[in-house]
Amino acid sequence: MTETLYEMLIIFIKIVCALVWLLACTLYLTWLERKESALIQDRVGANRASIFGIRIIGLFQPFADAIKMIFKEDFVPSFSRKFLHTMAPFISFFFVAITIAAIPFGDTLRIGNRTIHLQILDFNVGLLFILAMLSLGIYGIIISGWASNNKYALIGGMRGAAQIISYEVALGLSLIGLIMVYPSLRLSSIVLYQGELLFGFLPKWGIFLQPLGFVIFLLAALAETKRAPFDLPEGESEIIGFFTEYSGLKWGLFMMVDFMEVIIISTLLTTLFFGGWQVPWLASDGFHFPWGGELLLSHVVVVLLQVAAFNIKVFFFCWLQILIRWTYPRFRYDQLMDFGWKLLVPLSLVNIIGTGIIMTL
Repeated sequence: MTETLYEMLIIFIKIVCALVWLLACTLYLTWLERKESALIQDRVGANRASIFGIRIIGLFQPFADAIKMIFKEDFVPSFSRKFLHTMAPFISFFFVAITIAAIPFGDTLRIGNRTIHLQILDFNVGLLFILAMLSLGIYGIIISGWASNNKYALIGGMRGAAQIISYEVALGLSLIGLIMVYPSLRLSSIVLYQGELLFGFLPKWGIFLQPLGFVIFLLAALAETKRAPFDLPEGESEIIGFFTEYSGLKWGLFMMVDFMEVIIISTLLTTLFFGGWQVPWLASDGFHFPWGGELLLSHVVVVLLQVAAFNIKVFFFCWLQILIRWTYPRFRYDQLMDFGWKLLVPLSLVNIIGTGIIMTL
């Protein structure tokens, strides 16, 4: 096998694995939301879907939902722009799904004399790439509202566009301090920087170096996902939302995009502020503890620990976002804009100035 063919095969396997991981997480994030909301509201939650009479706490419910979406009627409203109406959910889906290419799931895997990076694309502007792709998803929202020939859908689309554009400012500014501390836009390099220690024992994670930046990024990212308490584009009591005229599989795609955004935001929070795949005191050959002890491990075990740590952190942030979604009431639209422009943006600027002052001392 030639080197070029080998590289193409490895990239193809990475793409398949990453997409399977993303879609599987999306599928079962719906189950997690059902169960967590039921726990908060003192209910049992979805538990009726079964295979051969086996229920297993409702784990088959996501498959029942998927089958229902596939076979429901695909309604297209009269006088709508049918091509754009059909393409809108696929546009949103594409721009969210492609961001997984820049996420590092682990360090490197050695197979024989070959080294495989556990990341599809490791390039020097990976962070900018993800932010750019997430911002381009706004086109799917605007097109869906405009092409539906429905004034309420159009209002929902415009609200969604205004909200995303507004909070992208705070989202980007909150990361400037982090980039000053870890002088790189390459996500794998940012994770490697967080493998160092502060004071000889504390991991150099972004949460410890940029606590204010973390809080701002988390709040702005929650607004980017357009979920409660930032779900103004689909306020049920007012305008229903930009997907008012969607049904069946296309409506299901919009719902998938919402859950995929939750997962992507969780991977970003993990990668930028919680060390990514880093485990405290875990090096490439095992654990090296600050008090002098060590526990040597094989390369495969180290890689498995890294991937497991990454997934546990991502799961935690998915759980946190669902908890917030079912705990706080919706903002009014003026409160939403004031919160972004009058609180988060000024705090982001204060964080940048404070980081610069501390770094010069």
